[in-house]
Amino acid sequence: MIDDVLPDYLPLSFLNQFAYCPRRFWLMYVQGEMEINAPVLEGQIRHERAHTPGKQMDEQGRTLRSVHVWSDRLRVSGIADFVEERGGGLIPVEHKRGKMGKWLNDHIQLCAQALCLEERTSETIEYGEIFYWSNRRRERVVFDEALRAKTAEVVQLVFTLLLDAHMPQPLDHAAKCRDCSLEPICLPRETLLLMREESV
Repeated sequence: MIDDVLPDYLPLSFLNQFAYCPRRFWLMYVQGEMEINAPVLEGQIRHERAHTPGKQMDEQGRTLRSVHVWSDRLRVSGIADFVEERGGGLIPVEHKRGKMGKWLNDHIQLCAQALCLEERTSETIEYGEIFYWSNRRRERVVFDEALRAKTAEVVQLVFTLLLDAHMPQPLDHAAKCRDCSLEPICLPRETLLLMREESV
């Protein structure tokens, strides 16, 4: 970590990056790398509207936009795209560009938002939703004990990585690397090939 200082609070969005790929997290958070391609730009434009603070009312309740949330216990903070108040309960709603993938990174980011809200309100949040722009569908994410534990584990792993201060090795995962905007910077195939040659 720069100056060997851990952050007081981790940004929630970077939990998503770490859960997807620790090396991607390192490149973005520690080294400040960012590759703006068409999908990334589209996501940024769509999030501009979601990140405009405000609230709206309808017959089902109230929706808050761009809600600042944080957890002193986990030492994470960030912005929840939307928090809906329905039937006396809170439902965090995250907007994503693509569609529901096979990985848990989006779930972990959303669960961390819920844990922050629970800490601030002393309410139990049973589920949240992710709206995926590619199919314009909401996917419900249940905050069961397994997901809560995994989310807390990811937070701890991020702090451990920053304390260790060494860039993680690339993933050997063609599907994840293919969909990663930082693949041209990370060069996972080339790096892994060099590492194998050096170990011979």
